[in-house]
Order: sequence, then structure tokens, then C-alpha cells
Amino acid sequence: MKHSLRTRWNRIAALAAATAFGLLALQVQAQQSSAKSLKPVTIALGTQVVNVTYPWLTLPIALGYWKDEGYDVKIVTTGGSLQGIQQMVAGGVDFAQVNSTGLIQANAENNVAVRGLMGTGVIDWGVGVPQDSSIKTAADLKGKKIGIFSLGTGGMPLLKGYLRANGVDPDKDVQIIATGAGAPALEALKSDRVQALMFWGSALTGFQNTGTRMRVIFDPSWRALPDFTFATMQKTIDADPAMVEAISRGAAKATLFAQTNPECARKIHWKNFPSTKPTGADEATLAKWDLALLQTQLDTMSAAQTMNGGKLIGSMSPAAYGRMQDLMLKDGLIKRTLPPESMLYLKPGFVEAINRFDRNAVIDAARSCSVGL
Repeated sequence: MKHSLRTRWNRIAALAAATAFGLLALQVQAQQSSAKSLKPVTIALGTQVVNVTYPWLTLPIALGYWKDEGYDVKIVTTGGSLQGIQQMVAGGVDFAQVNSTGLIQANAENNVAVRGLMGTGVIDWGVGVPQDSSIKTAADLKGKKIGIFSLGTGGMPLLKGYLRANGVDPDKDVQIIATGAGAPALEALKSDRVQALMFWGSALTGFQNTGTRMRVIFDPSWRALPDFTFATMQKTIDADPAMVEAISRGAAKATLFAQTNPECARKIHWKNFPSTKPTGADEATLAKWDLALLQTQLDTMSAAQTMNGGKLIGSMSPAAYGRMQDLMLKDGLIKRTLPPESMLYLKPGFVEAINRFDRNAVIDAARSCSVGL
């Protein structure tokens, strides 16, 4: 299982080049006459199911924010941050939602000019174990099998660094297994194929929604570090800065909408993306579960906004990304560092521009919940 970052990168690049997406595309169908005048844009998201926990990417489609800006946007799923970045490099997608670790690795280890556009979360990952498990600390994971969404996800370097910091060699003392997300991952835990699950916050909430009592262990320092980052290539910024601004502004508007009325955001998601609606319980229970998932995501988005200054949606703090990079260097996940400013799109006025919309109109629409349904 021992692979260098560059080897894993090259394997993912080969996989991306050799296979078609075969991915879920989410898109509200526009009328044929109007769609012809819209510029197509594709965003990669490193997960298998685009559920209610990505409101800054799904609500702009449902509410027509991007259509109003002149863009026909679809979301495609990938196997993780690194694959999303590879798809951008190959020109298959225009934007990608990536983990901060993927952003930093791409720049520092592979000289790939990926640029963060919006900070959308802090590290809310954790290692979930059954409540009655003997695993209570990271050191207790020695000799265990740990499930994770994919071996190319941004959670991998976090997990490996966490283990090393607690005296566990991630390449010798544990076995890390790709389980996928959702039910397959939970079944792997219940059947003891793995003894722990390393996942992001909303995924862990989802496991607990089904009645699985879990204990979650994590490095407390993670909560003050950036994670989810909306990104694109420098070449995309150079070629079409207006598009980059418009897509980011739609994401910022949707963030405010979801923060204002999470329940309305859930209803709109179910209405416009019915294939992602959960099953297995009555309507009220399913609604409760999805609202819990969304609230977990909104909490980490709020934490990111506070960490990055607390004023403008999507703002990014170079100091925060610098702390993340320093941690990765300490854990041996990268071999060199770069000025964190070089990885972020910090053009003066950009974050102000993506927040330049009628906030009161968005808030009123969210409170009345009279759109998108």
C-alpha cells in the first residue's frame, strides 16, 4: 500500500485519462431555446452522491443563479480531490471542489497551477468507531483496518499524518481500505471488514442518522485549519476571469440562502434533485436526517467564514492555508512549501465582487421559501 504522493498522482492521472467519467451529472434542464445561449460549465465534486450537503453547488442550479449570469452548469462526481484536479488539468471540467490537502499537494509537489477561489469549510473529518469499540485514541488504531471513501481523497494525508503523530505507521501498522461512501462504508464497519471509518463531518452524521452509535476521534487542531476549497486552474482564470467571478458569485449567493433557511434549502434540493433523496424511512424521518446532514455542513462553512475573517463569503486567509501547509510538511506529506498566497486567487476586489449581490433579496427569498419549489 506504500506509494509516494507523486506515484499516487500519476496513477490517478492515468486512470482519469484512460476512463470516461461514468459519473452522476446533476442539472436542472433549461428550455432548449434558452440553453443554446448559455455557456456550458462543468464542476467536479469528489463524492459519489451529490446530496443536500453541497448547497453552494446545487442551489445555484435550482434557483437559476448561474443561468441568470449566462451559464449552463452541471456537477459531475469524481473519486476524490486528486481526480477532480486531474480532470481540470485534462480540460474535462472547469472547476473542482477540492480538499486543502489536494490543493497544496498539487502546487507544492506537482507544480500544478490550481488556485483556490473560495474557502468553504474547515477540516471536520474524524475517525468514527462503534460506541462500544475498544478504540478510544489514535494509538488504538494500530493493527486495525480503517475505511475511507477513496485512496485519492483529501482525507488520506490527514489520516496518515494523524496516525504518524500518534506513533502509528500508516504504511505498516494499519490497513486503509477504500469503502466508498454511504451504505457500503457503514456495512463495512458493521460487518467488521473495517474497524473504523475516516470520513468528513456530514458523512459521519449520516452514519449516525441510521441509528449507528459512534465515537468520533480527531486531531483538535483540524478545526482551525482550512479544508474544502472551491478551485480552478490559473489558465481558466487567465482565459475567462468574468466566468470565474460569476460562478463564484452564484456559489456565494447560494451559501447565504442556505444559511438563512436550511429547511428551505433541503426542500428545494429534494424538489430539483429527486434522485438524491434518501430512502429507507418515512418522510418526516428522512427530512430530519437530511436537515442534520445539511446543518453539519453549514457549521463547517460558518467556521471557515469565521476563520477567514467573518465578513465576506468565500474569503480565504493565506495564514490559515500556511498553517495547513506547515502541518503537511511536518507530517512528511509534502517535501517543500510555497508562499500560500501563490495557491489562492487573491486578486484585489475579487472576493468583494463575488459578494456584490442583493443580499436582502436572497434573504427574503430564503425566508419566504417561495422559489425553487
